[in-house]
Amino acid sequence: MAVQREWLDRDFYADLGVASDASAADIKKAYRKLAAQLHPDRNPGDTAAEERFKKVSEANSVLSDATKRKEYDEARALMASGRYRGGGGDPFGGAGGFTARPGGGGYTTTGGFDIGDLGDLFGAGGGGGGAGFDIGDLFGGMGRSRGRAAQQPQRPRRGNDLQAETTLAFRDAVKGNTIRLEVTSPSPCTSCHGSGAKAGTSPRTCTACNGSGFIQRDQGHFGFAEPDPECQGTGTRIDEPCPDCSGSGVQVRKRTINVKIPVGVEDGQRIRLTGQGEAGQRGTPSGDLYVTVHVTPDPLFTRSGNDLKLTLPVSFSELVLGATVSVPTLDGKVGVKIPPHTADGRVLRLKGRGVPKRAGGAGDLLVTVKVAVPPKLDEAALDAMKAYAEAEKADGFDPRAGWGR
Repeated sequence: MAVQREWLDRDFYADLGVASDASAADIKKAYRKLAAQLHPDRNPGDTAAEERFKKVSEANSVLSDATKRKEYDEARALMASGRYRGGGGDPFGGAGGFTARPGGGGYTTTGGFDIGDLGDLFGAGGGGGGAGFDIGDLFGGMGRSRGRAAQQPQRPRRGNDLQAETTLAFRDAVKGNTIRLEVTSPSPCTSCHGSGAKAGTSPRTCTACNGSGFIQRDQGHFGFAEPDPECQGTGTRIDEPCPDCSGSGVQVRKRTINVKIPVGVEDGQRIRLTGQGEAGQRGTPSGDLYVTVHVTPDPLFTRSGNDLKLTLPVSFSELVLGATVSVPTLDGKVGVKIPPHTADGRVLRLKGRGVPKRAGGAGDLLVTVKVAVPPKLDEAALDAMKAYAEAEKADGFDPRAGWGR
């Protein structure tokens, strides 16, 4: 993933009010606190709070992602060392082009940047991307042929990803469901449909770069492309910006999303909704929405992979004599046959009565029989039990035979 140029102008740690060595937990805590304070629902009509909310959300989207944070930290360290100086249109911060280095080991800019040392600067490997930087993005197409560099379009800046949470009953999670989720976030403007242009008008192709988003600069035998300052690298111009979104194509608003929960979703699982995150600027792609599902426990069932487990209370006589009892499943009750002389704690398997599988079929229902001791017996039942106990002794049955030796 390439480091976005906008990152170099922002201090995301300062936006969240944390130190640069803050832990992931500290970043998460700081973001939640600020997001709660600045959320548009709590500050209706407060544009300053809305802008701050956007900055805090963007900072969190970078710093909460280990890969993005690493790239961001490396880019900041590179800038602090003076080895990369952005500014103006020249990514090297200087006015000169490239000159050959004596001895033939690469090239240097007039500012002293050694292209031959890219491997040291960005990490080992011939690709120059060991630290996560996209060299093609950083140097704007340097080293390509002139015609190809001039036609290379800029990647659109997609919107940020969003995080949401929902809680489901155990059986809804197991069997799948569709829920409605309310999200307040930057979304495509309803007036211009995300284009940024006033209703009835459309963005036009930038004539300075012919829609490529880049302009070509030639330096002797070399050429490189840089973002067109006329259109900020988008390749389009807006003559009449949309008044409702000031030409950004984005509005912060509440929207309702139908989220399809797949069968068999587990507690803590994340569902990705492509393109349902924050809207990108001026019609560029939206980010994704990640929904974390929390599942409430069920009073009867527990889960082990695609199998369900259930404890079935039975009487002693049902285990000895055998019986057919009614057992609940996800789809209603079914009859289960308990064979005579079944041991307490035995597991009976009901095939196909477990968690539905996405590819078809289902796991099993594992029923554990457990003797329930009656809290009280009447005199007739006690006499019968005593008679049974005597018969048991006479028959030579000892439940502890061989036990405890």
